[in-house]
Amino acid sequence: MLNIPRDTLAWIIAKAREVEVKDVDTSDGESDGDDPLGVLEDRGDDASAQELRSWIEDLDDEGRAELVALFWLGRGDGGPEDFPQLKRQALASATRSTADYLLGEPMMADLLEEGLEALGISASEVEDEI
Repeated sequence: MLNIPRDTLAWIIAKAREVEVKDVDTSDGESDGDDPLGVLEDRGDDASAQELRSWIEDLDDEGRAELVALFWLGRGDGGPEDFPQLKRQALASATRSTADYLLGEPMMADLLEEGLEALGISASEVEDEI
């Protein structure tokens, strides 16, 4: 059902989780100098985020559409039977960088895993492939 290689998908999920872990909320007014974890806050030039962005953008149009459809499926925008339609919708509505879209969404890794599970694919088995 998926055209994205499982090892690529596993790598994207693992890297997304790594990028999410680095994102620290500093909205409480603390400066990075006051917060030792502030150095972990994700920045646009962060090497992990850039690497993830590159992997996503290196997918072909169909692969990027599958990734978005998996994300939407994990978010609850449909059931497994809707996956082909979600994929078509993702292809038709791709107006900006898929990486920008997905990296701007909270819980990207979790929602991709939930999308896999909805399709009956064990996310842990996929992640074991890396």
